[in-house]
Amino acid sequence: MTKPRTLDSIRVDVPVPPHVPKDRVVDISFAMGSVPNDLRDPYEPFDWLNGPEIPRILYNAPQARPSALGGGKGNWVVTHYDDIERVYTDNDTFSNKGTAEFQALIGETFRSIPLAVDPPEHAKYRMYLMPHFSPARLKLMEPHIRDVVVEMIEEFAAKGEVDVAWDFGRVYPVRIFMGLMGFPPPMFDQFLDWEWDILHSNDLGKMQAALRGVLEFLRGFIAEKEANPDDHLVSRIVHGEIEGRAPTEEEKIGMVWFLWLGGLDTVAATISQMFRRMALEPEIQTRLRGHPELIETAVEEFLRTQPILSSGRSAKHDFEWHGVTIKAGESITCLNSSGNFDPAQFPDARTFDPARPINRHFTFVGGVHRCLGAPLARRELWILLEEWFNRIPEFRVKPGADSTVFPGLMSIRNLPLVWDVK
Repeated sequence: MTKPRTLDSIRVDVPVPPHVPKDRVVDISFAMGSVPNDLRDPYEPFDWLNGPEIPRILYNAPQARPSALGGGKGNWVVTHYDDIERVYTDNDTFSNKGTAEFQALIGETFRSIPLAVDPPEHAKYRMYLMPHFSPARLKLMEPHIRDVVVEMIEEFAAKGEVDVAWDFGRVYPVRIFMGLMGFPPPMFDQFLDWEWDILHSNDLGKMQAALRGVLEFLRGFIAEKEANPDDHLVSRIVHGEIEGRAPTEEEKIGMVWFLWLGGLDTVAATISQMFRRMALEPEIQTRLRGHPELIETAVEEFLRTQPILSSGRSAKHDFEWHGVTIKAGESITCLNSSGNFDPAQFPDARTFDPARPINRHFTFVGGVHRCLGAPLARRELWILLEEWFNRIPEFRVKPGADSTVFPGLMSIRNLPLVWDVK
């Protein structure tokens, strides 16, 4: 398949609302993470979308977004750093209501909290949950995180081989998340099956069945923690106070559901792509082994160059922007896979620089809805690289293995790595 490289190559002539200029209508589905490639830098096909010749706002054609969710509506798309930043931070103009509320597919009316709650109400929920992801709390978790990493690496270090996506990346962050929440370990495989069906199956029946299953489990688990408190996060949520009162039943399920949905595979996708990049570009390994003090900034660079998700907002009211009219209720997608490489913000943006000094990327989104679990994700990745380089020599993709990647949340299902065992 020929990669589109010009605006004309992605323009489409389809029916759109009358206020949408015809020259802004494009099919940008190729940049949404659903088209795999085998490039060393799998996000490279989108780099031209932040160029000076590209209009600052585009309109993604309706039929470019087939989904089990239906709808059939088009949406605006911004691809330049400054515009993405405005969407994430201008809370008077853009709303996050309805985001990630898959539960509506089975008639549920509770909100995904705090993600789908706008300011100023958002603040009380953010402040309620943030202490559980504070530096002090994460510092207490660090020995456990390190123990899990070391245990898992030592299981395969002497074998000289591991499927870093399926056997490690898929497992490690979920073990940490389940321990944080207090979920029973035997639910591991069921959780991942439910999550896959909800986020990746694109099959309405599977999505609905998974939603019913997980929400039944979560409500039962909340009830169990109400009766038998412990020191884990679900119990702390249900026994805490929001502005001096106990959370309602809808607030409890809204918060626990949101954390469940966000805690299962974003870090897994990041790990798989991170190790793929190091295997295909071994000089990164060499530099980090020789300069472990760079690990924290290198993790930030891995995050910048691997924007797993492109987030969106909806317009609160009609307004003019970059020569077009945005109508109230219309969706605006922030193409993080373009914004994270905008040369106006990141010098030599396509080069992986583990010492990059300023790295205000959008992989964890931005503004008040910046990912709540970002500090935990960073710490998991720092610890992983520290312990990996202490135990595993230079590694490479197993000869003959498929290193194809979906540049997005679907990422990599399998990636066998090998190294020489002494």
